[in-house]
Amino acid sequence: MPDVQAVPADLTQDVNTFTSQSLADVLFAQKLISQTQYDDIKVKSASKGVSEDTMIESMEIVPEDKLYQAKALILGIPYVDIENASFSPEALGKVPRAVAERFSLIPFAYDDKDKTLSVAMANPVDLEAATFVREKTDLPIKTFAATPTDVARAIGQQYRQELVGEVGEAIKETQNLTAIKTIDSEQIAQIIKEAPIAKIVSTILEYAVTSRASDIHIEPQEDRVRVRYRIDGILYDRLSLPKAVQEAVISRIKILSEMKIDEHRSPQDGRFNFKVEDKEVDLRISVLPTTFGEKIVMRLLRKSGGIPTLEELGVSGPTKKTLENAILRPHGIIIVCGPTGSGKTTTLYSVLSKLNTPKVNISTLEDPVEYQIAGINQVQVNPGVGLTFAEGLRSFLRQDPNIILVGEIRDQETTELAIQAALTGHLVFSTLHTSSAAGALPRLLDLKAETFLLASTMNAVLAQRIVRKVCQTCKTEYDPPAEMVEEMKTVLGKYFPKEKTAKLYKGKGCDECGGTGYVGRIGIFEAVNITEKIGGLILQHADSGTIEKEAIEEGMITMKQDGYLKVLQGLTTIEEVLRVAQE
Repeated sequence: MPDVQAVPADLTQDVNTFTSQSLADVLFAQKLISQTQYDDIKVKSASKGVSEDTMIESMEIVPEDKLYQAKALILGIPYVDIENASFSPEALGKVPRAVAERFSLIPFAYDDKDKTLSVAMANPVDLEAATFVREKTDLPIKTFAATPTDVARAIGQQYRQELVGEVGEAIKETQNLTAIKTIDSEQIAQIIKEAPIAKIVSTILEYAVTSRASDIHIEPQEDRVRVRYRIDGILYDRLSLPKAVQEAVISRIKILSEMKIDEHRSPQDGRFNFKVEDKEVDLRISVLPTTFGEKIVMRLLRKSGGIPTLEELGVSGPTKKTLENAILRPHGIIIVCGPTGSGKTTTLYSVLSKLNTPKVNISTLEDPVEYQIAGINQVQVNPGVGLTFAEGLRSFLRQDPNIILVGEIRDQETTELAIQAALTGHLVFSTLHTSSAAGALPRLLDLKAETFLLASTMNAVLAQRIVRKVCQTCKTEYDPPAEMVEEMKTVLGKYFPKEKTAKLYKGKGCDECGGTGYVGRIGIFEAVNITEKIGGLILQHADSGTIEKEAIEEGMITMKQDGYLKVLQGLTTIEEVLRVAQE
């Protein structure tokens, strides 16, 4: 059965207490309403002759999920966050959409051992609905509380979604594969060619392309196979497959990726292309043996859509000026920093596209080459034949380049060669895994870069993170708490707009954004311009804090400040900025 979010652990111990209290009492005990609001509810409820529950809902002072969690506590019924639950195609296939809509409920899990069906209900004490579903399915029912909004959205998404529907149909056709774990390699080779398994894999891939996913995780677990999608940087549990189809699905993907299907003990890598309508994606596949079988991660690289401009990435203000001045110089080093998945490569591709003209020779050394850019010589490292970053960079210098991109500076040799290339008149771009722009300089010194050479060759260092953008379809304005405004004023200082009213924006959740409130992503940045003073600090082996302090005095906007400015523009939310940029 999928993992579900039940009642928060810190509250479950007091369920017996809560069951004897009113909704207002529970919300007050959980500090979700103030004493003033509590008194207001009591007075208005008595004067208007309506129940406290009705009054609380009409006042809209508590978030819907918190309200229904409190109701579930009073009823002693588990609460499920179905927005983050993975839906079992078997469960959905047991209750028709018309029934789900009529009673405002949705089945989300089916336990094959106990033959029980888990159902999320907007009204979990609706005995007529529970009885109807029990008689319709001829199965024992486990009822869970959920918000009406989440239930309605899930019905719309899951019954419309080809992912669960089509996979469910394919699974029905594979019922004769229940003994899949004991069959030999000749049988598995035949099974993976059969339509149902091919359909399951194809549907999983199609959903990834249409939902803008960057990665697919197929994870064998003890009693099921979980399928998760990374959308806008966040993993979402979207599907639960029966254990019976595990081996066939994994073998199907291995064959597409030209891997060995009879090798189960060591990791493997592969790739293949996949096309949905006019969208073609390049899939990089990684297989890793785990306790319950082989886990597969598929990275999707879109071949269409083009490379975004710096403006589209979110580079603006002083950061944009620093970066543009740095790339206009004919030689020197420009470093982009950030953790894995922070968009460093995309930023570098954007810069190279800007510099790409017939008058310059651009060569890149990457691991791997993620996007092909016309007019640029792109090389993929291959340590197996001796083509490392250092060896490739050494060869590049004999290729008469103007601009060189080295995927990552990892060791002393690559560091020395990059500096040498910059000294001999080349513009060098690379990446480093450091958390801040100022932190890149001490890191390069750790890699044994000569202090005086580093000070004279560095042009600029850019650090970045990616935040999700507020969905423009369901974007709503709200008044932030006073302490949040004060925090923003403290961080932004002189950059906080004096005339700005304290209004922020968030997405309510709609079909366009899949109920998340976010669509797409944008970067937040900081850039250190290597001025004479900062060059002097490098010579003194100054730490990152000292360098950052000097950079701020010279006008650098920090990553957190850039994030907060984008919050004030309504591009993202404060929660997103704190998620990626909080120290």
